[in-house]
This record gives sequence, structure tokens and C-alpha cells, in this order.
Amino acid sequence: MNAHSLKRIATRTLLTAACFEQLLNGVAHGQDDIADVPSAKYQLKDSALEYHVIGGGGETSPAKGYKVLIALPGGDGSADFLPFVKRIYQHALSDEYLVIQLVAHPWKRNQKIIWPTPKNSVPGMKLSTEEFLAAALDEVAERVKVDKRHVYALGWSSGGPAVYAAALDKKTPLTGAFVAMSVFKPRFLPPLDLAKGRAFYVWHSPDDRVCPYRMARDAEVQLRKNGADVKLEIYPGGHGWRGNVFGALRGGVSWLEEQTQQRPQK
Repeated sequence: MNAHSLKRIATRTLLTAACFEQLLNGVAHGQDDIADVPSAKYQLKDSALEYHVIGGGGETSPAKGYKVLIALPGGDGSADFLPFVKRIYQHALSDEYLVIQLVAHPWKRNQKIIWPTPKNSVPGMKLSTEEFLAAALDEVAERVKVDKRHVYALGWSSGGPAVYAAALDKKTPLTGAFVAMSVFKPRFLPPLDLAKGRAFYVWHSPDDRVCPYRMARDAEVQLRKNGADVKLEIYPGGHGWRGNVFGALRGGVSWLEEQTQQRPQK
């Protein structure tokens, strides 16, 4: 990757972080609105990787187990996104859900790839993002019952490529993927024929000047060509969480649930 590409990625990361800050300021000043949202921080066994689990504070758990949304934040992928992810849980999901927020880990100084994968790795990486996601889910499933028919991943901006990669992994635990305002680069992904029978909800603005809209269209066309269920939903205003954010998130997750319900149970 050349110096120009690295500079462009760094600029995109800063822009995403700025959009995120604007969203938090617009939703609430402080965190009083999410003070009662339960969450806990965990460290992955035998690893320095960390994740948060949001929800599950009720007296009883769903009979079929918790549905799960695994969040890979954009920007620097840090734990600073926890208030926003709590609001996703609070405003976009039912109490049948748990949210697992992965925290991006810097494997080296000045790391430019926020969520490394086998085909887009970084020196010193001990676990790929796909492995991290699966391991965190396994740990959560040891503590509470999980409905494995409803395990979705949400990735926005820098988190999107790894969600595509995880959803296309041969042994993926995911039953659907929600990718928002991100890029689609097949050369960094598993073979696209693995998309057959899998569900992808893509949320993107045609006005996006950070992550080109044409990539969202490419994802729609190429994934559908390979047998995936794909819905591309557009919104105005350019890169960032804009408009009725939690309504859009609720709609995307509902669509993924519908695709899951239509598939025969294994």
C-alpha cells in the first residue's frame, strides 16, 4: 500500500470520528439517557483483545436464547463508541437482543488497518477480526443461551470490510451482515461464491465522498450475482450517521431477521 493510500485512509478515519462525535452531541449531552443500559467489559481468554456486552439485564432470558448483534465500529474502532452502541441497543433493538461490541486492537504502532483480516493483515497480528468475532461470540454463548439463527454483524466505515469478510468466511457464525457507509474490495475478501444463501443489508449515501457510493452498488450487484440476498438502502447527506439513525438501524436488522426466517432451519 503506497503513501498516498495510507494518507487517504487516515483522513477517512478522522472524518468518520468527526461524524461520530457530531452524532453523539446531537443525540444527547452526557450519558443520562443510557445510564440504565446494562453493559459489561470482557477480555478474550488468553488474549489482550477486549469486548463489551450490552443488554441482558432482565430477570429472564428469551426461551430460544438471545439474538445477537456484533458491532465493529468505524473510525479507530475504540471503546469510545460504547455510548453510541448502547443507544443502538436502546433505540433500535428489542430486549431479545444482546450486543457484542468488539474493540479494535493495535497490533503495531501507527496501524492503519483498523480491523485486520487474513487478506488484509498487519504485522504481529495474533488473531484476525473474523477469529476475534467468533471467539467473543463463543464466550458469550458459554454465559447465556444464544439463538444462533439470529447472529448479525454491524460494521460501519472502517468496520465494514471486516464484516464483509466475516460474513463470507466458510465457517462464519453470522446469519446476516449490516454494512453502512463503507467500502467493498473483493480482492481482500474470501471468494464471493461463498455469498450464496447469505444476507447483506447495505446502507449508503450517494453523496458520500469518503467511501464511494459505487462500491455499495458493486457490493449489491456482485453479492447478488453470487446468490446472496442483498438490500441496498440509500440515505441523503453524505458520509456519516444521518437522519433517523436508529430507525434506519432498526429497519436493517428487521430485514436481516426476515431473511433468516425465510431460510429452512438446519
